[in-house]
Amino acid sequence: MTEDWQAGGFGVYIHWPFCQSKCPYCDFNSHVRDSIDHKRWQSALVREIENSGQMTTGRSVGSVFFGGGTPSLMAPETVAAILEAVHANWSVSNDFEVTLEANPTSVEAGKFAAFSQAGVNRLSMGIQSLKDSDLKSLGRLHSATEARRAFDIARDHFQRVSFDLIYARQGQTLVDWQEELKEAAAMAVDHLSLYQLTIESGTRFGDLYDRGRLRGLPTAETSADMYEQTQEICDKHGFSAYEISNHAVKGAESRHNLVYWRYGDYVGVGPGAHGRVTVNDQRHATESCRQPEDWLLTVEKQGTAIQTSEIVSPSDQAAEYLMMSLRLTEGSDLDRFEKLGGEPILAAKLQSLVDQNMLEQDGRRIRAIGPGRMVLNAVLRELLV
Repeated sequence: MTEDWQAGGFGVYIHWPFCQSKCPYCDFNSHVRDSIDHKRWQSALVREIENSGQMTTGRSVGSVFFGGGTPSLMAPETVAAILEAVHANWSVSNDFEVTLEANPTSVEAGKFAAFSQAGVNRLSMGIQSLKDSDLKSLGRLHSATEARRAFDIARDHFQRVSFDLIYARQGQTLVDWQEELKEAAAMAVDHLSLYQLTIESGTRFGDLYDRGRLRGLPTAETSADMYEQTQEICDKHGFSAYEISNHAVKGAESRHNLVYWRYGDYVGVGPGAHGRVTVNDQRHATESCRQPEDWLLTVEKQGTAIQTSEIVSPSDQAAEYLMMSLRLTEGSDLDRFEKLGGEPILAAKLQSLVDQNMLEQDGRRIRAIGPGRMVLNAVLRELLV
């Protein structure tokens, strides 16, 4: 019997929680440590994969994603051991994708060949800016020259290479972003992730913003113009948006992230990692303890550091599916939404959003368009209330 998660696929997320420094805009579960026992971490990550494998026997995994933190600080031997464990616990698809996030410092770029030999076949680089002054204000440890050089090295070792940029930065004008994005599109191989700077509470930028000391941020109107220019410039260079912040040439979309956005199943391994795993026709939300040292000790003592595993109600599954899938250009299937447990959305409500040029509807499929993509949270509130 086909289970719902199969419409989105099955992936494995590995969280490496360590960074060389904490960026002022970052609210991810990342930590700075003077030293790391790589052997202990390798053993614990492998053990947690084995635990996840026991929950999901008989599956084929389509993707592995090493996120963080800064996974390029991992020992290549640890990456190889993790991928060996993945192969030992599941079969893998013919188009198996293994992505590793990397910072473009010279030290990390020097490990690219070893990561490729370990089994990584897609690299995602956190360049964030092509201007040295902005890299400094973002707390990045690399220069623009170093980023370009690391990108060239990555192209020698990986067929698929993506990189991230942040826009709507302090002091950035629309013309600044247009010029930078044109250069990025000319550099890119097959994929770009382009994120508007968001100010998160609990970060250094968040603290400065609350005190009125984060100056020079673009206005909401300028940020919206930057978003529109992002779509136009990327389209012109062949990098169509397949998700709100992600652009790719056809066929080069991130297969792992599509698992999330198409509401598939995934296991989360590592400190603070989340998962969605269907067992006995019930989808479970899993979460591991966040503190790295606590996570490590718990896995060593108990075999797993998953703290919670709660059954996701049918209505919550439907809401999660809509929230994730409407981020995609392909949109959402209303039949699947209702089958998961969502209340049918009133035709008048859908028509109102269509009339406002927020949504497009084709039979039983809806997709966010134009201004609806920029205010997706408001669209979702309207649909789910």
